[in-house]
Amino acid sequence: MVDFNLEEKQIAIREKYRDFTARWITPNALKYDDLAEFPWPVIKAAYKEGIMNGPLPKKFGGNGYDLFESSLAAEELGAGCIGIGIGIEANTLALTPLYLAANEEQQKKFYGLINEVQGVAGYCLTEPNAGSDVQGIKSSAIKKGDKYIINGHKRFITNAEASTFLTVFALTDPSRGSRSLSAIVVPTNTPGVEIKPHLIKMGQRASVQNEIIFHDVEVPTSNLLGREGEGFLLAMKTFDRTRNGVGSLALGAARTAYETSKEWAKNRIQFGKPIAANQAIAFMLADMEVMIETSRLLIWRSAKAYENGLKEASKLSAMAKLYASDSAMKIATDAVQIMGGDGYTHEFMVEKIMRDVKLTQIYEGTNQVQRVVISKSILKG
Repeated sequence: MVDFNLEEKQIAIREKYRDFTARWITPNALKYDDLAEFPWPVIKAAYKEGIMNGPLPKKFGGNGYDLFESSLAAEELGAGCIGIGIGIEANTLALTPLYLAANEEQQKKFYGLINEVQGVAGYCLTEPNAGSDVQGIKSSAIKKGDKYIINGHKRFITNAEASTFLTVFALTDPSRGSRSLSAIVVPTNTPGVEIKPHLIKMGQRASVQNEIIFHDVEVPTSNLLGREGEGFLLAMKTFDRTRNGVGSLALGAARTAYETSKEWAKNRIQFGKPIAANQAIAFMLADMEVMIETSRLLIWRSAKAYENGLKEASKLSAMAKLYASDSAMKIATDAVQIMGGDGYTHEFMVEKIMRDVKLTQIYEGTNQVQRVVISKSILKG
């Protein structure tokens, strides 16, 4: 029997993140959007209250959440501010390869480090000429004795300038191309790691993205995650797990845009009645509600498929990310439209949400790439 009722533990997780968001994220959302800087006070508060690293094992400082529980948490973060929320979620992204491939000694070392300094990590995959095309990566990590010598250029790396270490994907044998792609942990204070000033973006301005240049960076071979050549598969497995987080953040933001515009429409009097009484507005609100509920159900189904090890989990995670982010963009745009001039001003959150959710259609694989993943799965199946 299918049951959509949440268990007590799941409700408690949702309420915990909703409460944290109400106290720390929503009140600071516009502030950090204006400042366009990493929200360190919020991150420190998140560590203090057990919000950070939710999916990681408890013995390594996490909460041991499964993917379904993590999705509930991410929706609440997104309801406050995707930019701040992604600072928390991108840390999970960077640590997921360790969760999937690191040995216990590595997990103890690097999870211990990140918790000790109450810091964040960066997922270092994208390059100027290798965004959606992971197989186009050119950065190299050449083995020399007991060290790897890393050279290359990464771009759009979330949390980079704030990071304690980076999970770097590079070729250990460039002659074999992507078949030699490997994942290596690189502390950001290692000589030769050059982090450029963060990029100025349209939205999610509380989240920092940087370019990184690696100049003959030396790290011990013991920092390799798994084996050489397993990087491509590890990156794909990571996305299968983390796409749900992107969809959940988008869903949370869409929920706030919907609720804000709904309340505004119920109280905005024009021609002697609330504008929500006009069918044109009422139908827009109805469509928003349908997209929100559908997004949530698809995210939940995707999370359960992953936890149950189903073959369709990869396809469903792509579907969840695609639908939730596309729906969020539509909902945010309509929220601005409903609120008219007020919606377009910085005073209300909907214009910020509209700018923020656009990026959810782009990172962790553009939605065009998600359609490639889905269609390949359909045609193979």
